[in-house]
Amino acid sequence: MKEPLLVDKIEVNDDLFLWMTQIRREIHQYPELGFKEYKTSELITKKLEEIDIDFRSGLCETGVVAEIGSNKRGKFIALRADMDALPIKEETGLPFSSKEKDIMHACGHDGHVAMLLGAAFLLKRFEHRLKSPVRLIFQPAEEAGAGAKAMIDAGALKDVAMIFAGHIDPNFQVGEIGYKPGLLNAYADGFEIYLTGEGGHGARPHEGKDALVAAAHLILSLQTLSSRCIDPLSPHVISVGQMQIGDAPNCIAHHGVIKGTVRSTDSKVREDILLGIKRCCDSISEMMNIKVELKWIQSYPPVINDEFALSIAKEAAEKIVGEKGLKLIMLPSLGGEDFAYYLEVVKGAMLRFGASVSKYKKQYPLHNPKFDFDEEVFKVGAAFLAQVAILAGDLLINV
Repeated sequence: MKEPLLVDKIEVNDDLFLWMTQIRREIHQYPELGFKEYKTSELITKKLEEIDIDFRSGLCETGVVAEIGSNKRGKFIALRADMDALPIKEETGLPFSSKEKDIMHACGHDGHVAMLLGAAFLLKRFEHRLKSPVRLIFQPAEEAGAGAKAMIDAGALKDVAMIFAGHIDPNFQVGEIGYKPGLLNAYADGFEIYLTGEGGHGARPHEGKDALVAAAHLILSLQTLSSRCIDPLSPHVISVGQMQIGDAPNCIAHHGVIKGTVRSTDSKVREDILLGIKRCCDSISEMMNIKVELKWIQSYPPVINDEFALSIAKEAAEKIVGEKGLKLIMLPSLGGEDFAYYLEVVKGAMLRFGASVSKYKKQYPLHNPKFDFDEEVFKVGAAFLAQVAILAGDLLINV
């Protein structure tokens, strides 16, 4: 590859863009679920060897950590990309569609890996400009499994002062970078509700205790929490996504389970929702005379951008896309994101890289079987990640 031209800002040339595109498409064809990203990890290490960057692989099974300028003094600036796929059957019709049954990259993690490798290429070629060493974290299991926490436990943040990441976002156009001070992503919690009644014949329902009817009442009652019990000005959602109940059409259901997710942006609202779900369970149990057990599953904490780190990220973003390309995000996302674990340990920030394909075709949302993004985002994302590492290192030395 020819070296990209650097003048006042970092830029990605056509050769590097093609290199990243090929990487993304290879990963997209062979998606892997959390902690099983063996092919992806192997490809990452192959590309790091190609550009002569030292790395450690096999962290948390498939994680990879690489370092640039590790001979320099001071703490590291870290850049992170997640690399796992989702258990979704792809319906994009792309020529490089998933070859794995019922698994696809529907959240852009294939693009995140490609961009971080692109940033690695840029940073290696201009290593002399680094004031602080840079650590690249290729992380497994963001979608499920809290891979970030596992990587922290494996030492990925040792001697790290700040960490940055970006996420592909179809709500923005290519050439736009979204940023939000403070809370970017919500608390992401789950719940499971187990109902136990007494089975019986459908022709004699009075002889049993119907877990199915109780579950139906419970699901409807949960919807009233948002509409009547929680402050409507605080973004939150309670969604039931699964119900498994009943054995036969002519039997009274003996037992069942309801599973769902809760997203919230305020710790008090989060607590109010939990208490509300408990009240609903207790009420249905009393009314239907069945046993109802609630299991609350605390998942990812909220992503809260650090003010100082975000100021550096904004400066880097403006160098790449200009002032007009910077877009303030007004409301937090209710999606969960395990980058939050890193921010509990060190200062950092996550931004959003515009990648909508709406200029060419219909844009489908993240986690949709038809989700795709504009690969031109690689030019923005790789340049930003390299730029923010350089800027953060400059400032860190002077702090």
